[in-house]
Amino acid sequence: MKRLYIIRHAKSSWDDESLDDYNRPLNKRGEKNAPFMGQLLKDKGVMPDTIISSPAKRAMSTAEIIAKEVGFQKPITPNPYIYEAFVNTLQEMVSYIHDTNDVAFLVGHNPGVSALAYMLCDIRESIPTCAIVEIEFNCDSWMDVSKENGTLKSYEYPKKYA
Repeated sequence: MKRLYIIRHAKSSWDDESLDDYNRPLNKRGEKNAPFMGQLLKDKGVMPDTIISSPAKRAMSTAEIIAKEVGFQKPITPNPYIYEAFVNTLQEMVSYIHDTNDVAFLVGHNPGVSALAYMLCDIRESIPTCAIVEIEFNCDSWMDVSKENGTLKSYEYPKKYA
Protein backbone atom coordinates (compact mmCIF):
# COMPACT_ATOMS: atom_id res chain seq x y z
CA MET A 1 0.00 0.00 0.00
CA LYS A 2 1.09 3.54 -0.80
CA ARG A 3 -0.41 6.67 0.71
CA LEU A 4 -0.11 10.10 -0.92
CA TYR A 5 -0.97 13.39 0.73
CA ILE A 6 -1.46 16.13 -1.86
CA ILE A 7 -1.00 19.44 -0.04
CA ARG A 8 -1.63 22.87 -1.47
CA HIS A 9 0.57 25.58 0.06
CA ALA A 10 -0.96 27.80 2.73
CA LYS A 11 -2.31 31.27 1.96
CA SER A 12 0.39 33.61 0.69
CA SER A 13 0.90 37.33 0.87
CA TRP A 14 0.56 39.77 -2.00
CA ASP A 15 1.56 42.76 0.17
CA ASP A 16 5.03 43.30 -1.33
CA GLU A 17 4.50 44.02 -5.02
CA SER A 18 8.26 44.03 -5.61
CA LEU A 19 8.43 40.27 -4.96
CA ASP A 20 7.99 37.89 -7.85
CA ASP A 21 5.47 35.07 -7.49
CA TYR A 22 8.15 32.51 -6.59
CA ASN A 23 9.30 34.48 -3.54
CA ARG A 24 5.95 35.35 -1.98
CA PRO A 25 5.83 34.42 1.75
CA LEU A 26 2.90 33.12 3.74
CA ASN A 27 0.47 35.70 5.07
CA LYS A 28 -0.91 35.71 8.63
CA ARG A 29 -3.70 33.30 7.75
CA GLY A 30 -1.21 30.95 6.09
CA GLU A 31 1.08 31.10 9.13
CA LYS A 32 -1.91 30.11 11.29
CA ASN A 33 -3.38 27.44 9.01
CA ALA A 34 -0.19 25.49 8.22
CA PRO A 35 0.55 24.50 11.83
CA PHE A 36 -3.15 23.77 12.39
CA MET A 37 -3.18 21.34 9.46
CA GLY A 38 0.11 19.81 10.58
CA GLN A 39 -1.35 19.24 14.04
CA LEU A 40 -4.40 17.64 12.43
CA LEU A 41 -2.09 15.16 10.67
CA LYS A 42 -0.17 14.54 13.89
CA ASP A 43 -3.41 13.86 15.76
CA LYS A 44 -4.28 11.26 13.12
CA GLY A 45 -0.87 9.60 13.63
CA VAL A 46 0.38 10.49 10.15
CA MET A 47 4.14 10.39 9.61
CA PRO A 48 5.51 10.70 6.08
CA ASP A 49 8.49 8.77 4.83
CA THR A 50 9.27 11.63 2.45
CA ILE A 51 8.16 15.21 1.82
CA ILE A 52 8.60 16.63 -1.66
CA SER A 53 7.87 20.33 -2.13
CA SER A 54 7.96 23.08 -4.66
CA PRO A 55 10.92 25.27 -3.71
CA ALA A 56 8.75 28.41 -3.99
CA LYS A 57 8.87 30.23 -0.66
CA ARG A 58 5.18 29.77 0.26
CA ALA A 59 5.23 26.03 -0.56
CA MET A 60 8.52 25.32 1.20
CA SER A 61 7.36 27.28 4.26
CA THR A 62 4.16 25.23 4.34
CA ALA A 63 6.13 21.99 4.02
CA GLU A 64 8.54 23.02 6.79
CA ILE A 65 5.76 24.01 9.18
CA ILE A 66 3.79 20.82 8.60
CA ALA A 67 6.97 18.72 8.89
CA LYS A 68 7.74 20.35 12.25
CA GLU A 69 4.21 19.72 13.53
CA VAL A 70 4.23 16.01 12.66
CA GLY A 71 7.81 15.52 13.90
CA PHE A 72 9.37 14.76 10.51
CA GLN A 73 13.16 14.75 11.02
CA LYS A 74 14.53 14.17 7.51
CA PRO A 75 15.32 16.86 4.95
CA ILE A 76 12.46 18.04 2.77
CA THR A 77 13.16 17.39 -0.92
CA PRO A 78 12.71 20.55 -2.99
CA ASN A 79 11.71 19.80 -6.57
CA PRO A 80 11.68 22.78 -8.97
CA TYR A 81 9.43 20.91 -11.40
CA ILE A 82 6.50 21.18 -8.97
CA TYR A 83 6.39 24.97 -9.35
CA GLU A 84 3.90 25.78 -12.15
CA ALA A 85 3.67 22.07 -13.01
CA PHE A 86 1.01 20.59 -15.21
CA VAL A 87 -0.76 17.50 -13.94
CA ASN A 88 1.24 15.09 -16.12
CA THR A 89 4.47 16.40 -14.56
CA LEU A 90 3.10 15.93 -11.04
CA GLN A 91 1.88 12.43 -11.86
CA GLU A 92 5.31 11.59 -13.22
CA MET A 93 6.95 12.92 -10.04
CA VAL A 94 4.72 10.67 -7.95
CA SER A 95 5.74 7.69 -10.06
CA TYR A 96 9.42 8.48 -9.34
CA ILE A 97 9.03 8.34 -5.54
CA HIS A 98 11.29 5.58 -4.28
CA ASP A 99 9.30 2.49 -3.35
CA THR A 100 10.91 2.28 0.10
CA ASN A 101 8.65 5.26 0.92
CA ASP A 102 5.10 4.17 1.71
CA VAL A 103 3.78 7.57 2.82
CA ALA A 104 4.58 10.69 0.80
CA PHE A 105 3.63 14.36 1.12
CA LEU A 106 3.61 16.38 -2.12
CA VAL A 107 3.39 20.14 -1.47
CA GLY A 108 2.55 22.30 -4.46
CA HIS A 109 0.36 24.83 -6.20
CA ASN A 110 -2.87 25.16 -8.09
CA PRO A 111 -3.97 24.40 -10.71
CA GLY A 112 -1.63 21.37 -10.66
CA VAL A 113 -2.57 19.95 -7.25
CA SER A 114 -6.29 20.21 -8.01
CA ALA A 115 -5.80 18.49 -11.35
CA LEU A 116 -3.76 15.73 -9.68
CA ALA A 117 -6.45 15.17 -7.04
CA TYR A 118 -9.04 15.00 -9.80
CA MET A 119 -6.94 12.56 -11.81
CA LEU A 120 -6.21 10.26 -8.88
CA CYS A 121 -9.46 10.34 -6.88
CA ASP A 122 -12.03 12.36 -8.80
CA ILE A 123 -12.21 15.45 -6.55
CA ARG A 124 -14.02 17.87 -8.84
CA GLU A 125 -13.23 21.21 -7.26
CA SER A 126 -10.37 23.61 -6.86
CA ILE A 127 -8.34 22.55 -3.82
CA PRO A 128 -8.22 25.49 -1.36
CA THR A 129 -5.04 26.79 0.23
CA CYS A 130 -3.53 24.52 2.88
CA ALA A 131 -5.89 21.67 1.96
CA ILE A 132 -4.70 18.09 2.30
CA VAL A 133 -6.01 15.29 0.09
CA GLU A 134 -5.16 11.81 1.40
CA ILE A 135 -5.27 8.98 -1.14
CA GLU A 136 -4.43 5.35 -0.45
CA PHE A 137 -3.28 3.15 -3.32
CA ASN A 138 -3.62 -0.60 -3.39
CA CYS A 139 -0.18 -1.24 -4.92
CA ASP A 140 3.41 -1.72 -3.86
CA SER A 141 5.08 0.65 -6.32
CA TRP A 142 4.58 4.36 -6.93
CA MET A 143 4.89 3.55 -10.63
CA ASP A 144 1.52 1.79 -10.35
CA VAL A 145 -0.58 4.48 -8.64
CA SER A 146 -3.73 5.38 -10.55
CA LYS A 147 -7.38 6.25 -10.10
CA GLU A 148 -8.16 2.54 -10.54
CA ASN A 149 -6.26 1.51 -7.40
CA GLY A 150 -6.68 4.74 -5.42
CA THR A 151 -9.17 5.46 -2.66
CA LEU A 152 -9.82 8.92 -1.23
CA LYS A 153 -9.32 8.56 2.53
CA SER A 154 -9.71 12.16 3.66
CA TYR A 155 -9.97 15.69 2.36
CA GLU A 156 -9.18 18.31 4.97
CA TYR A 157 -8.90 22.08 4.70
CA PRO A 158 -8.78 24.89 7.28
CA LYS A 159 -12.20 26.41 6.55
CA LYS A 160 -13.79 23.04 7.25
CA TYR A 161 -12.93 23.71 10.91
CA ALA A 162 -13.74 27.43 11.00
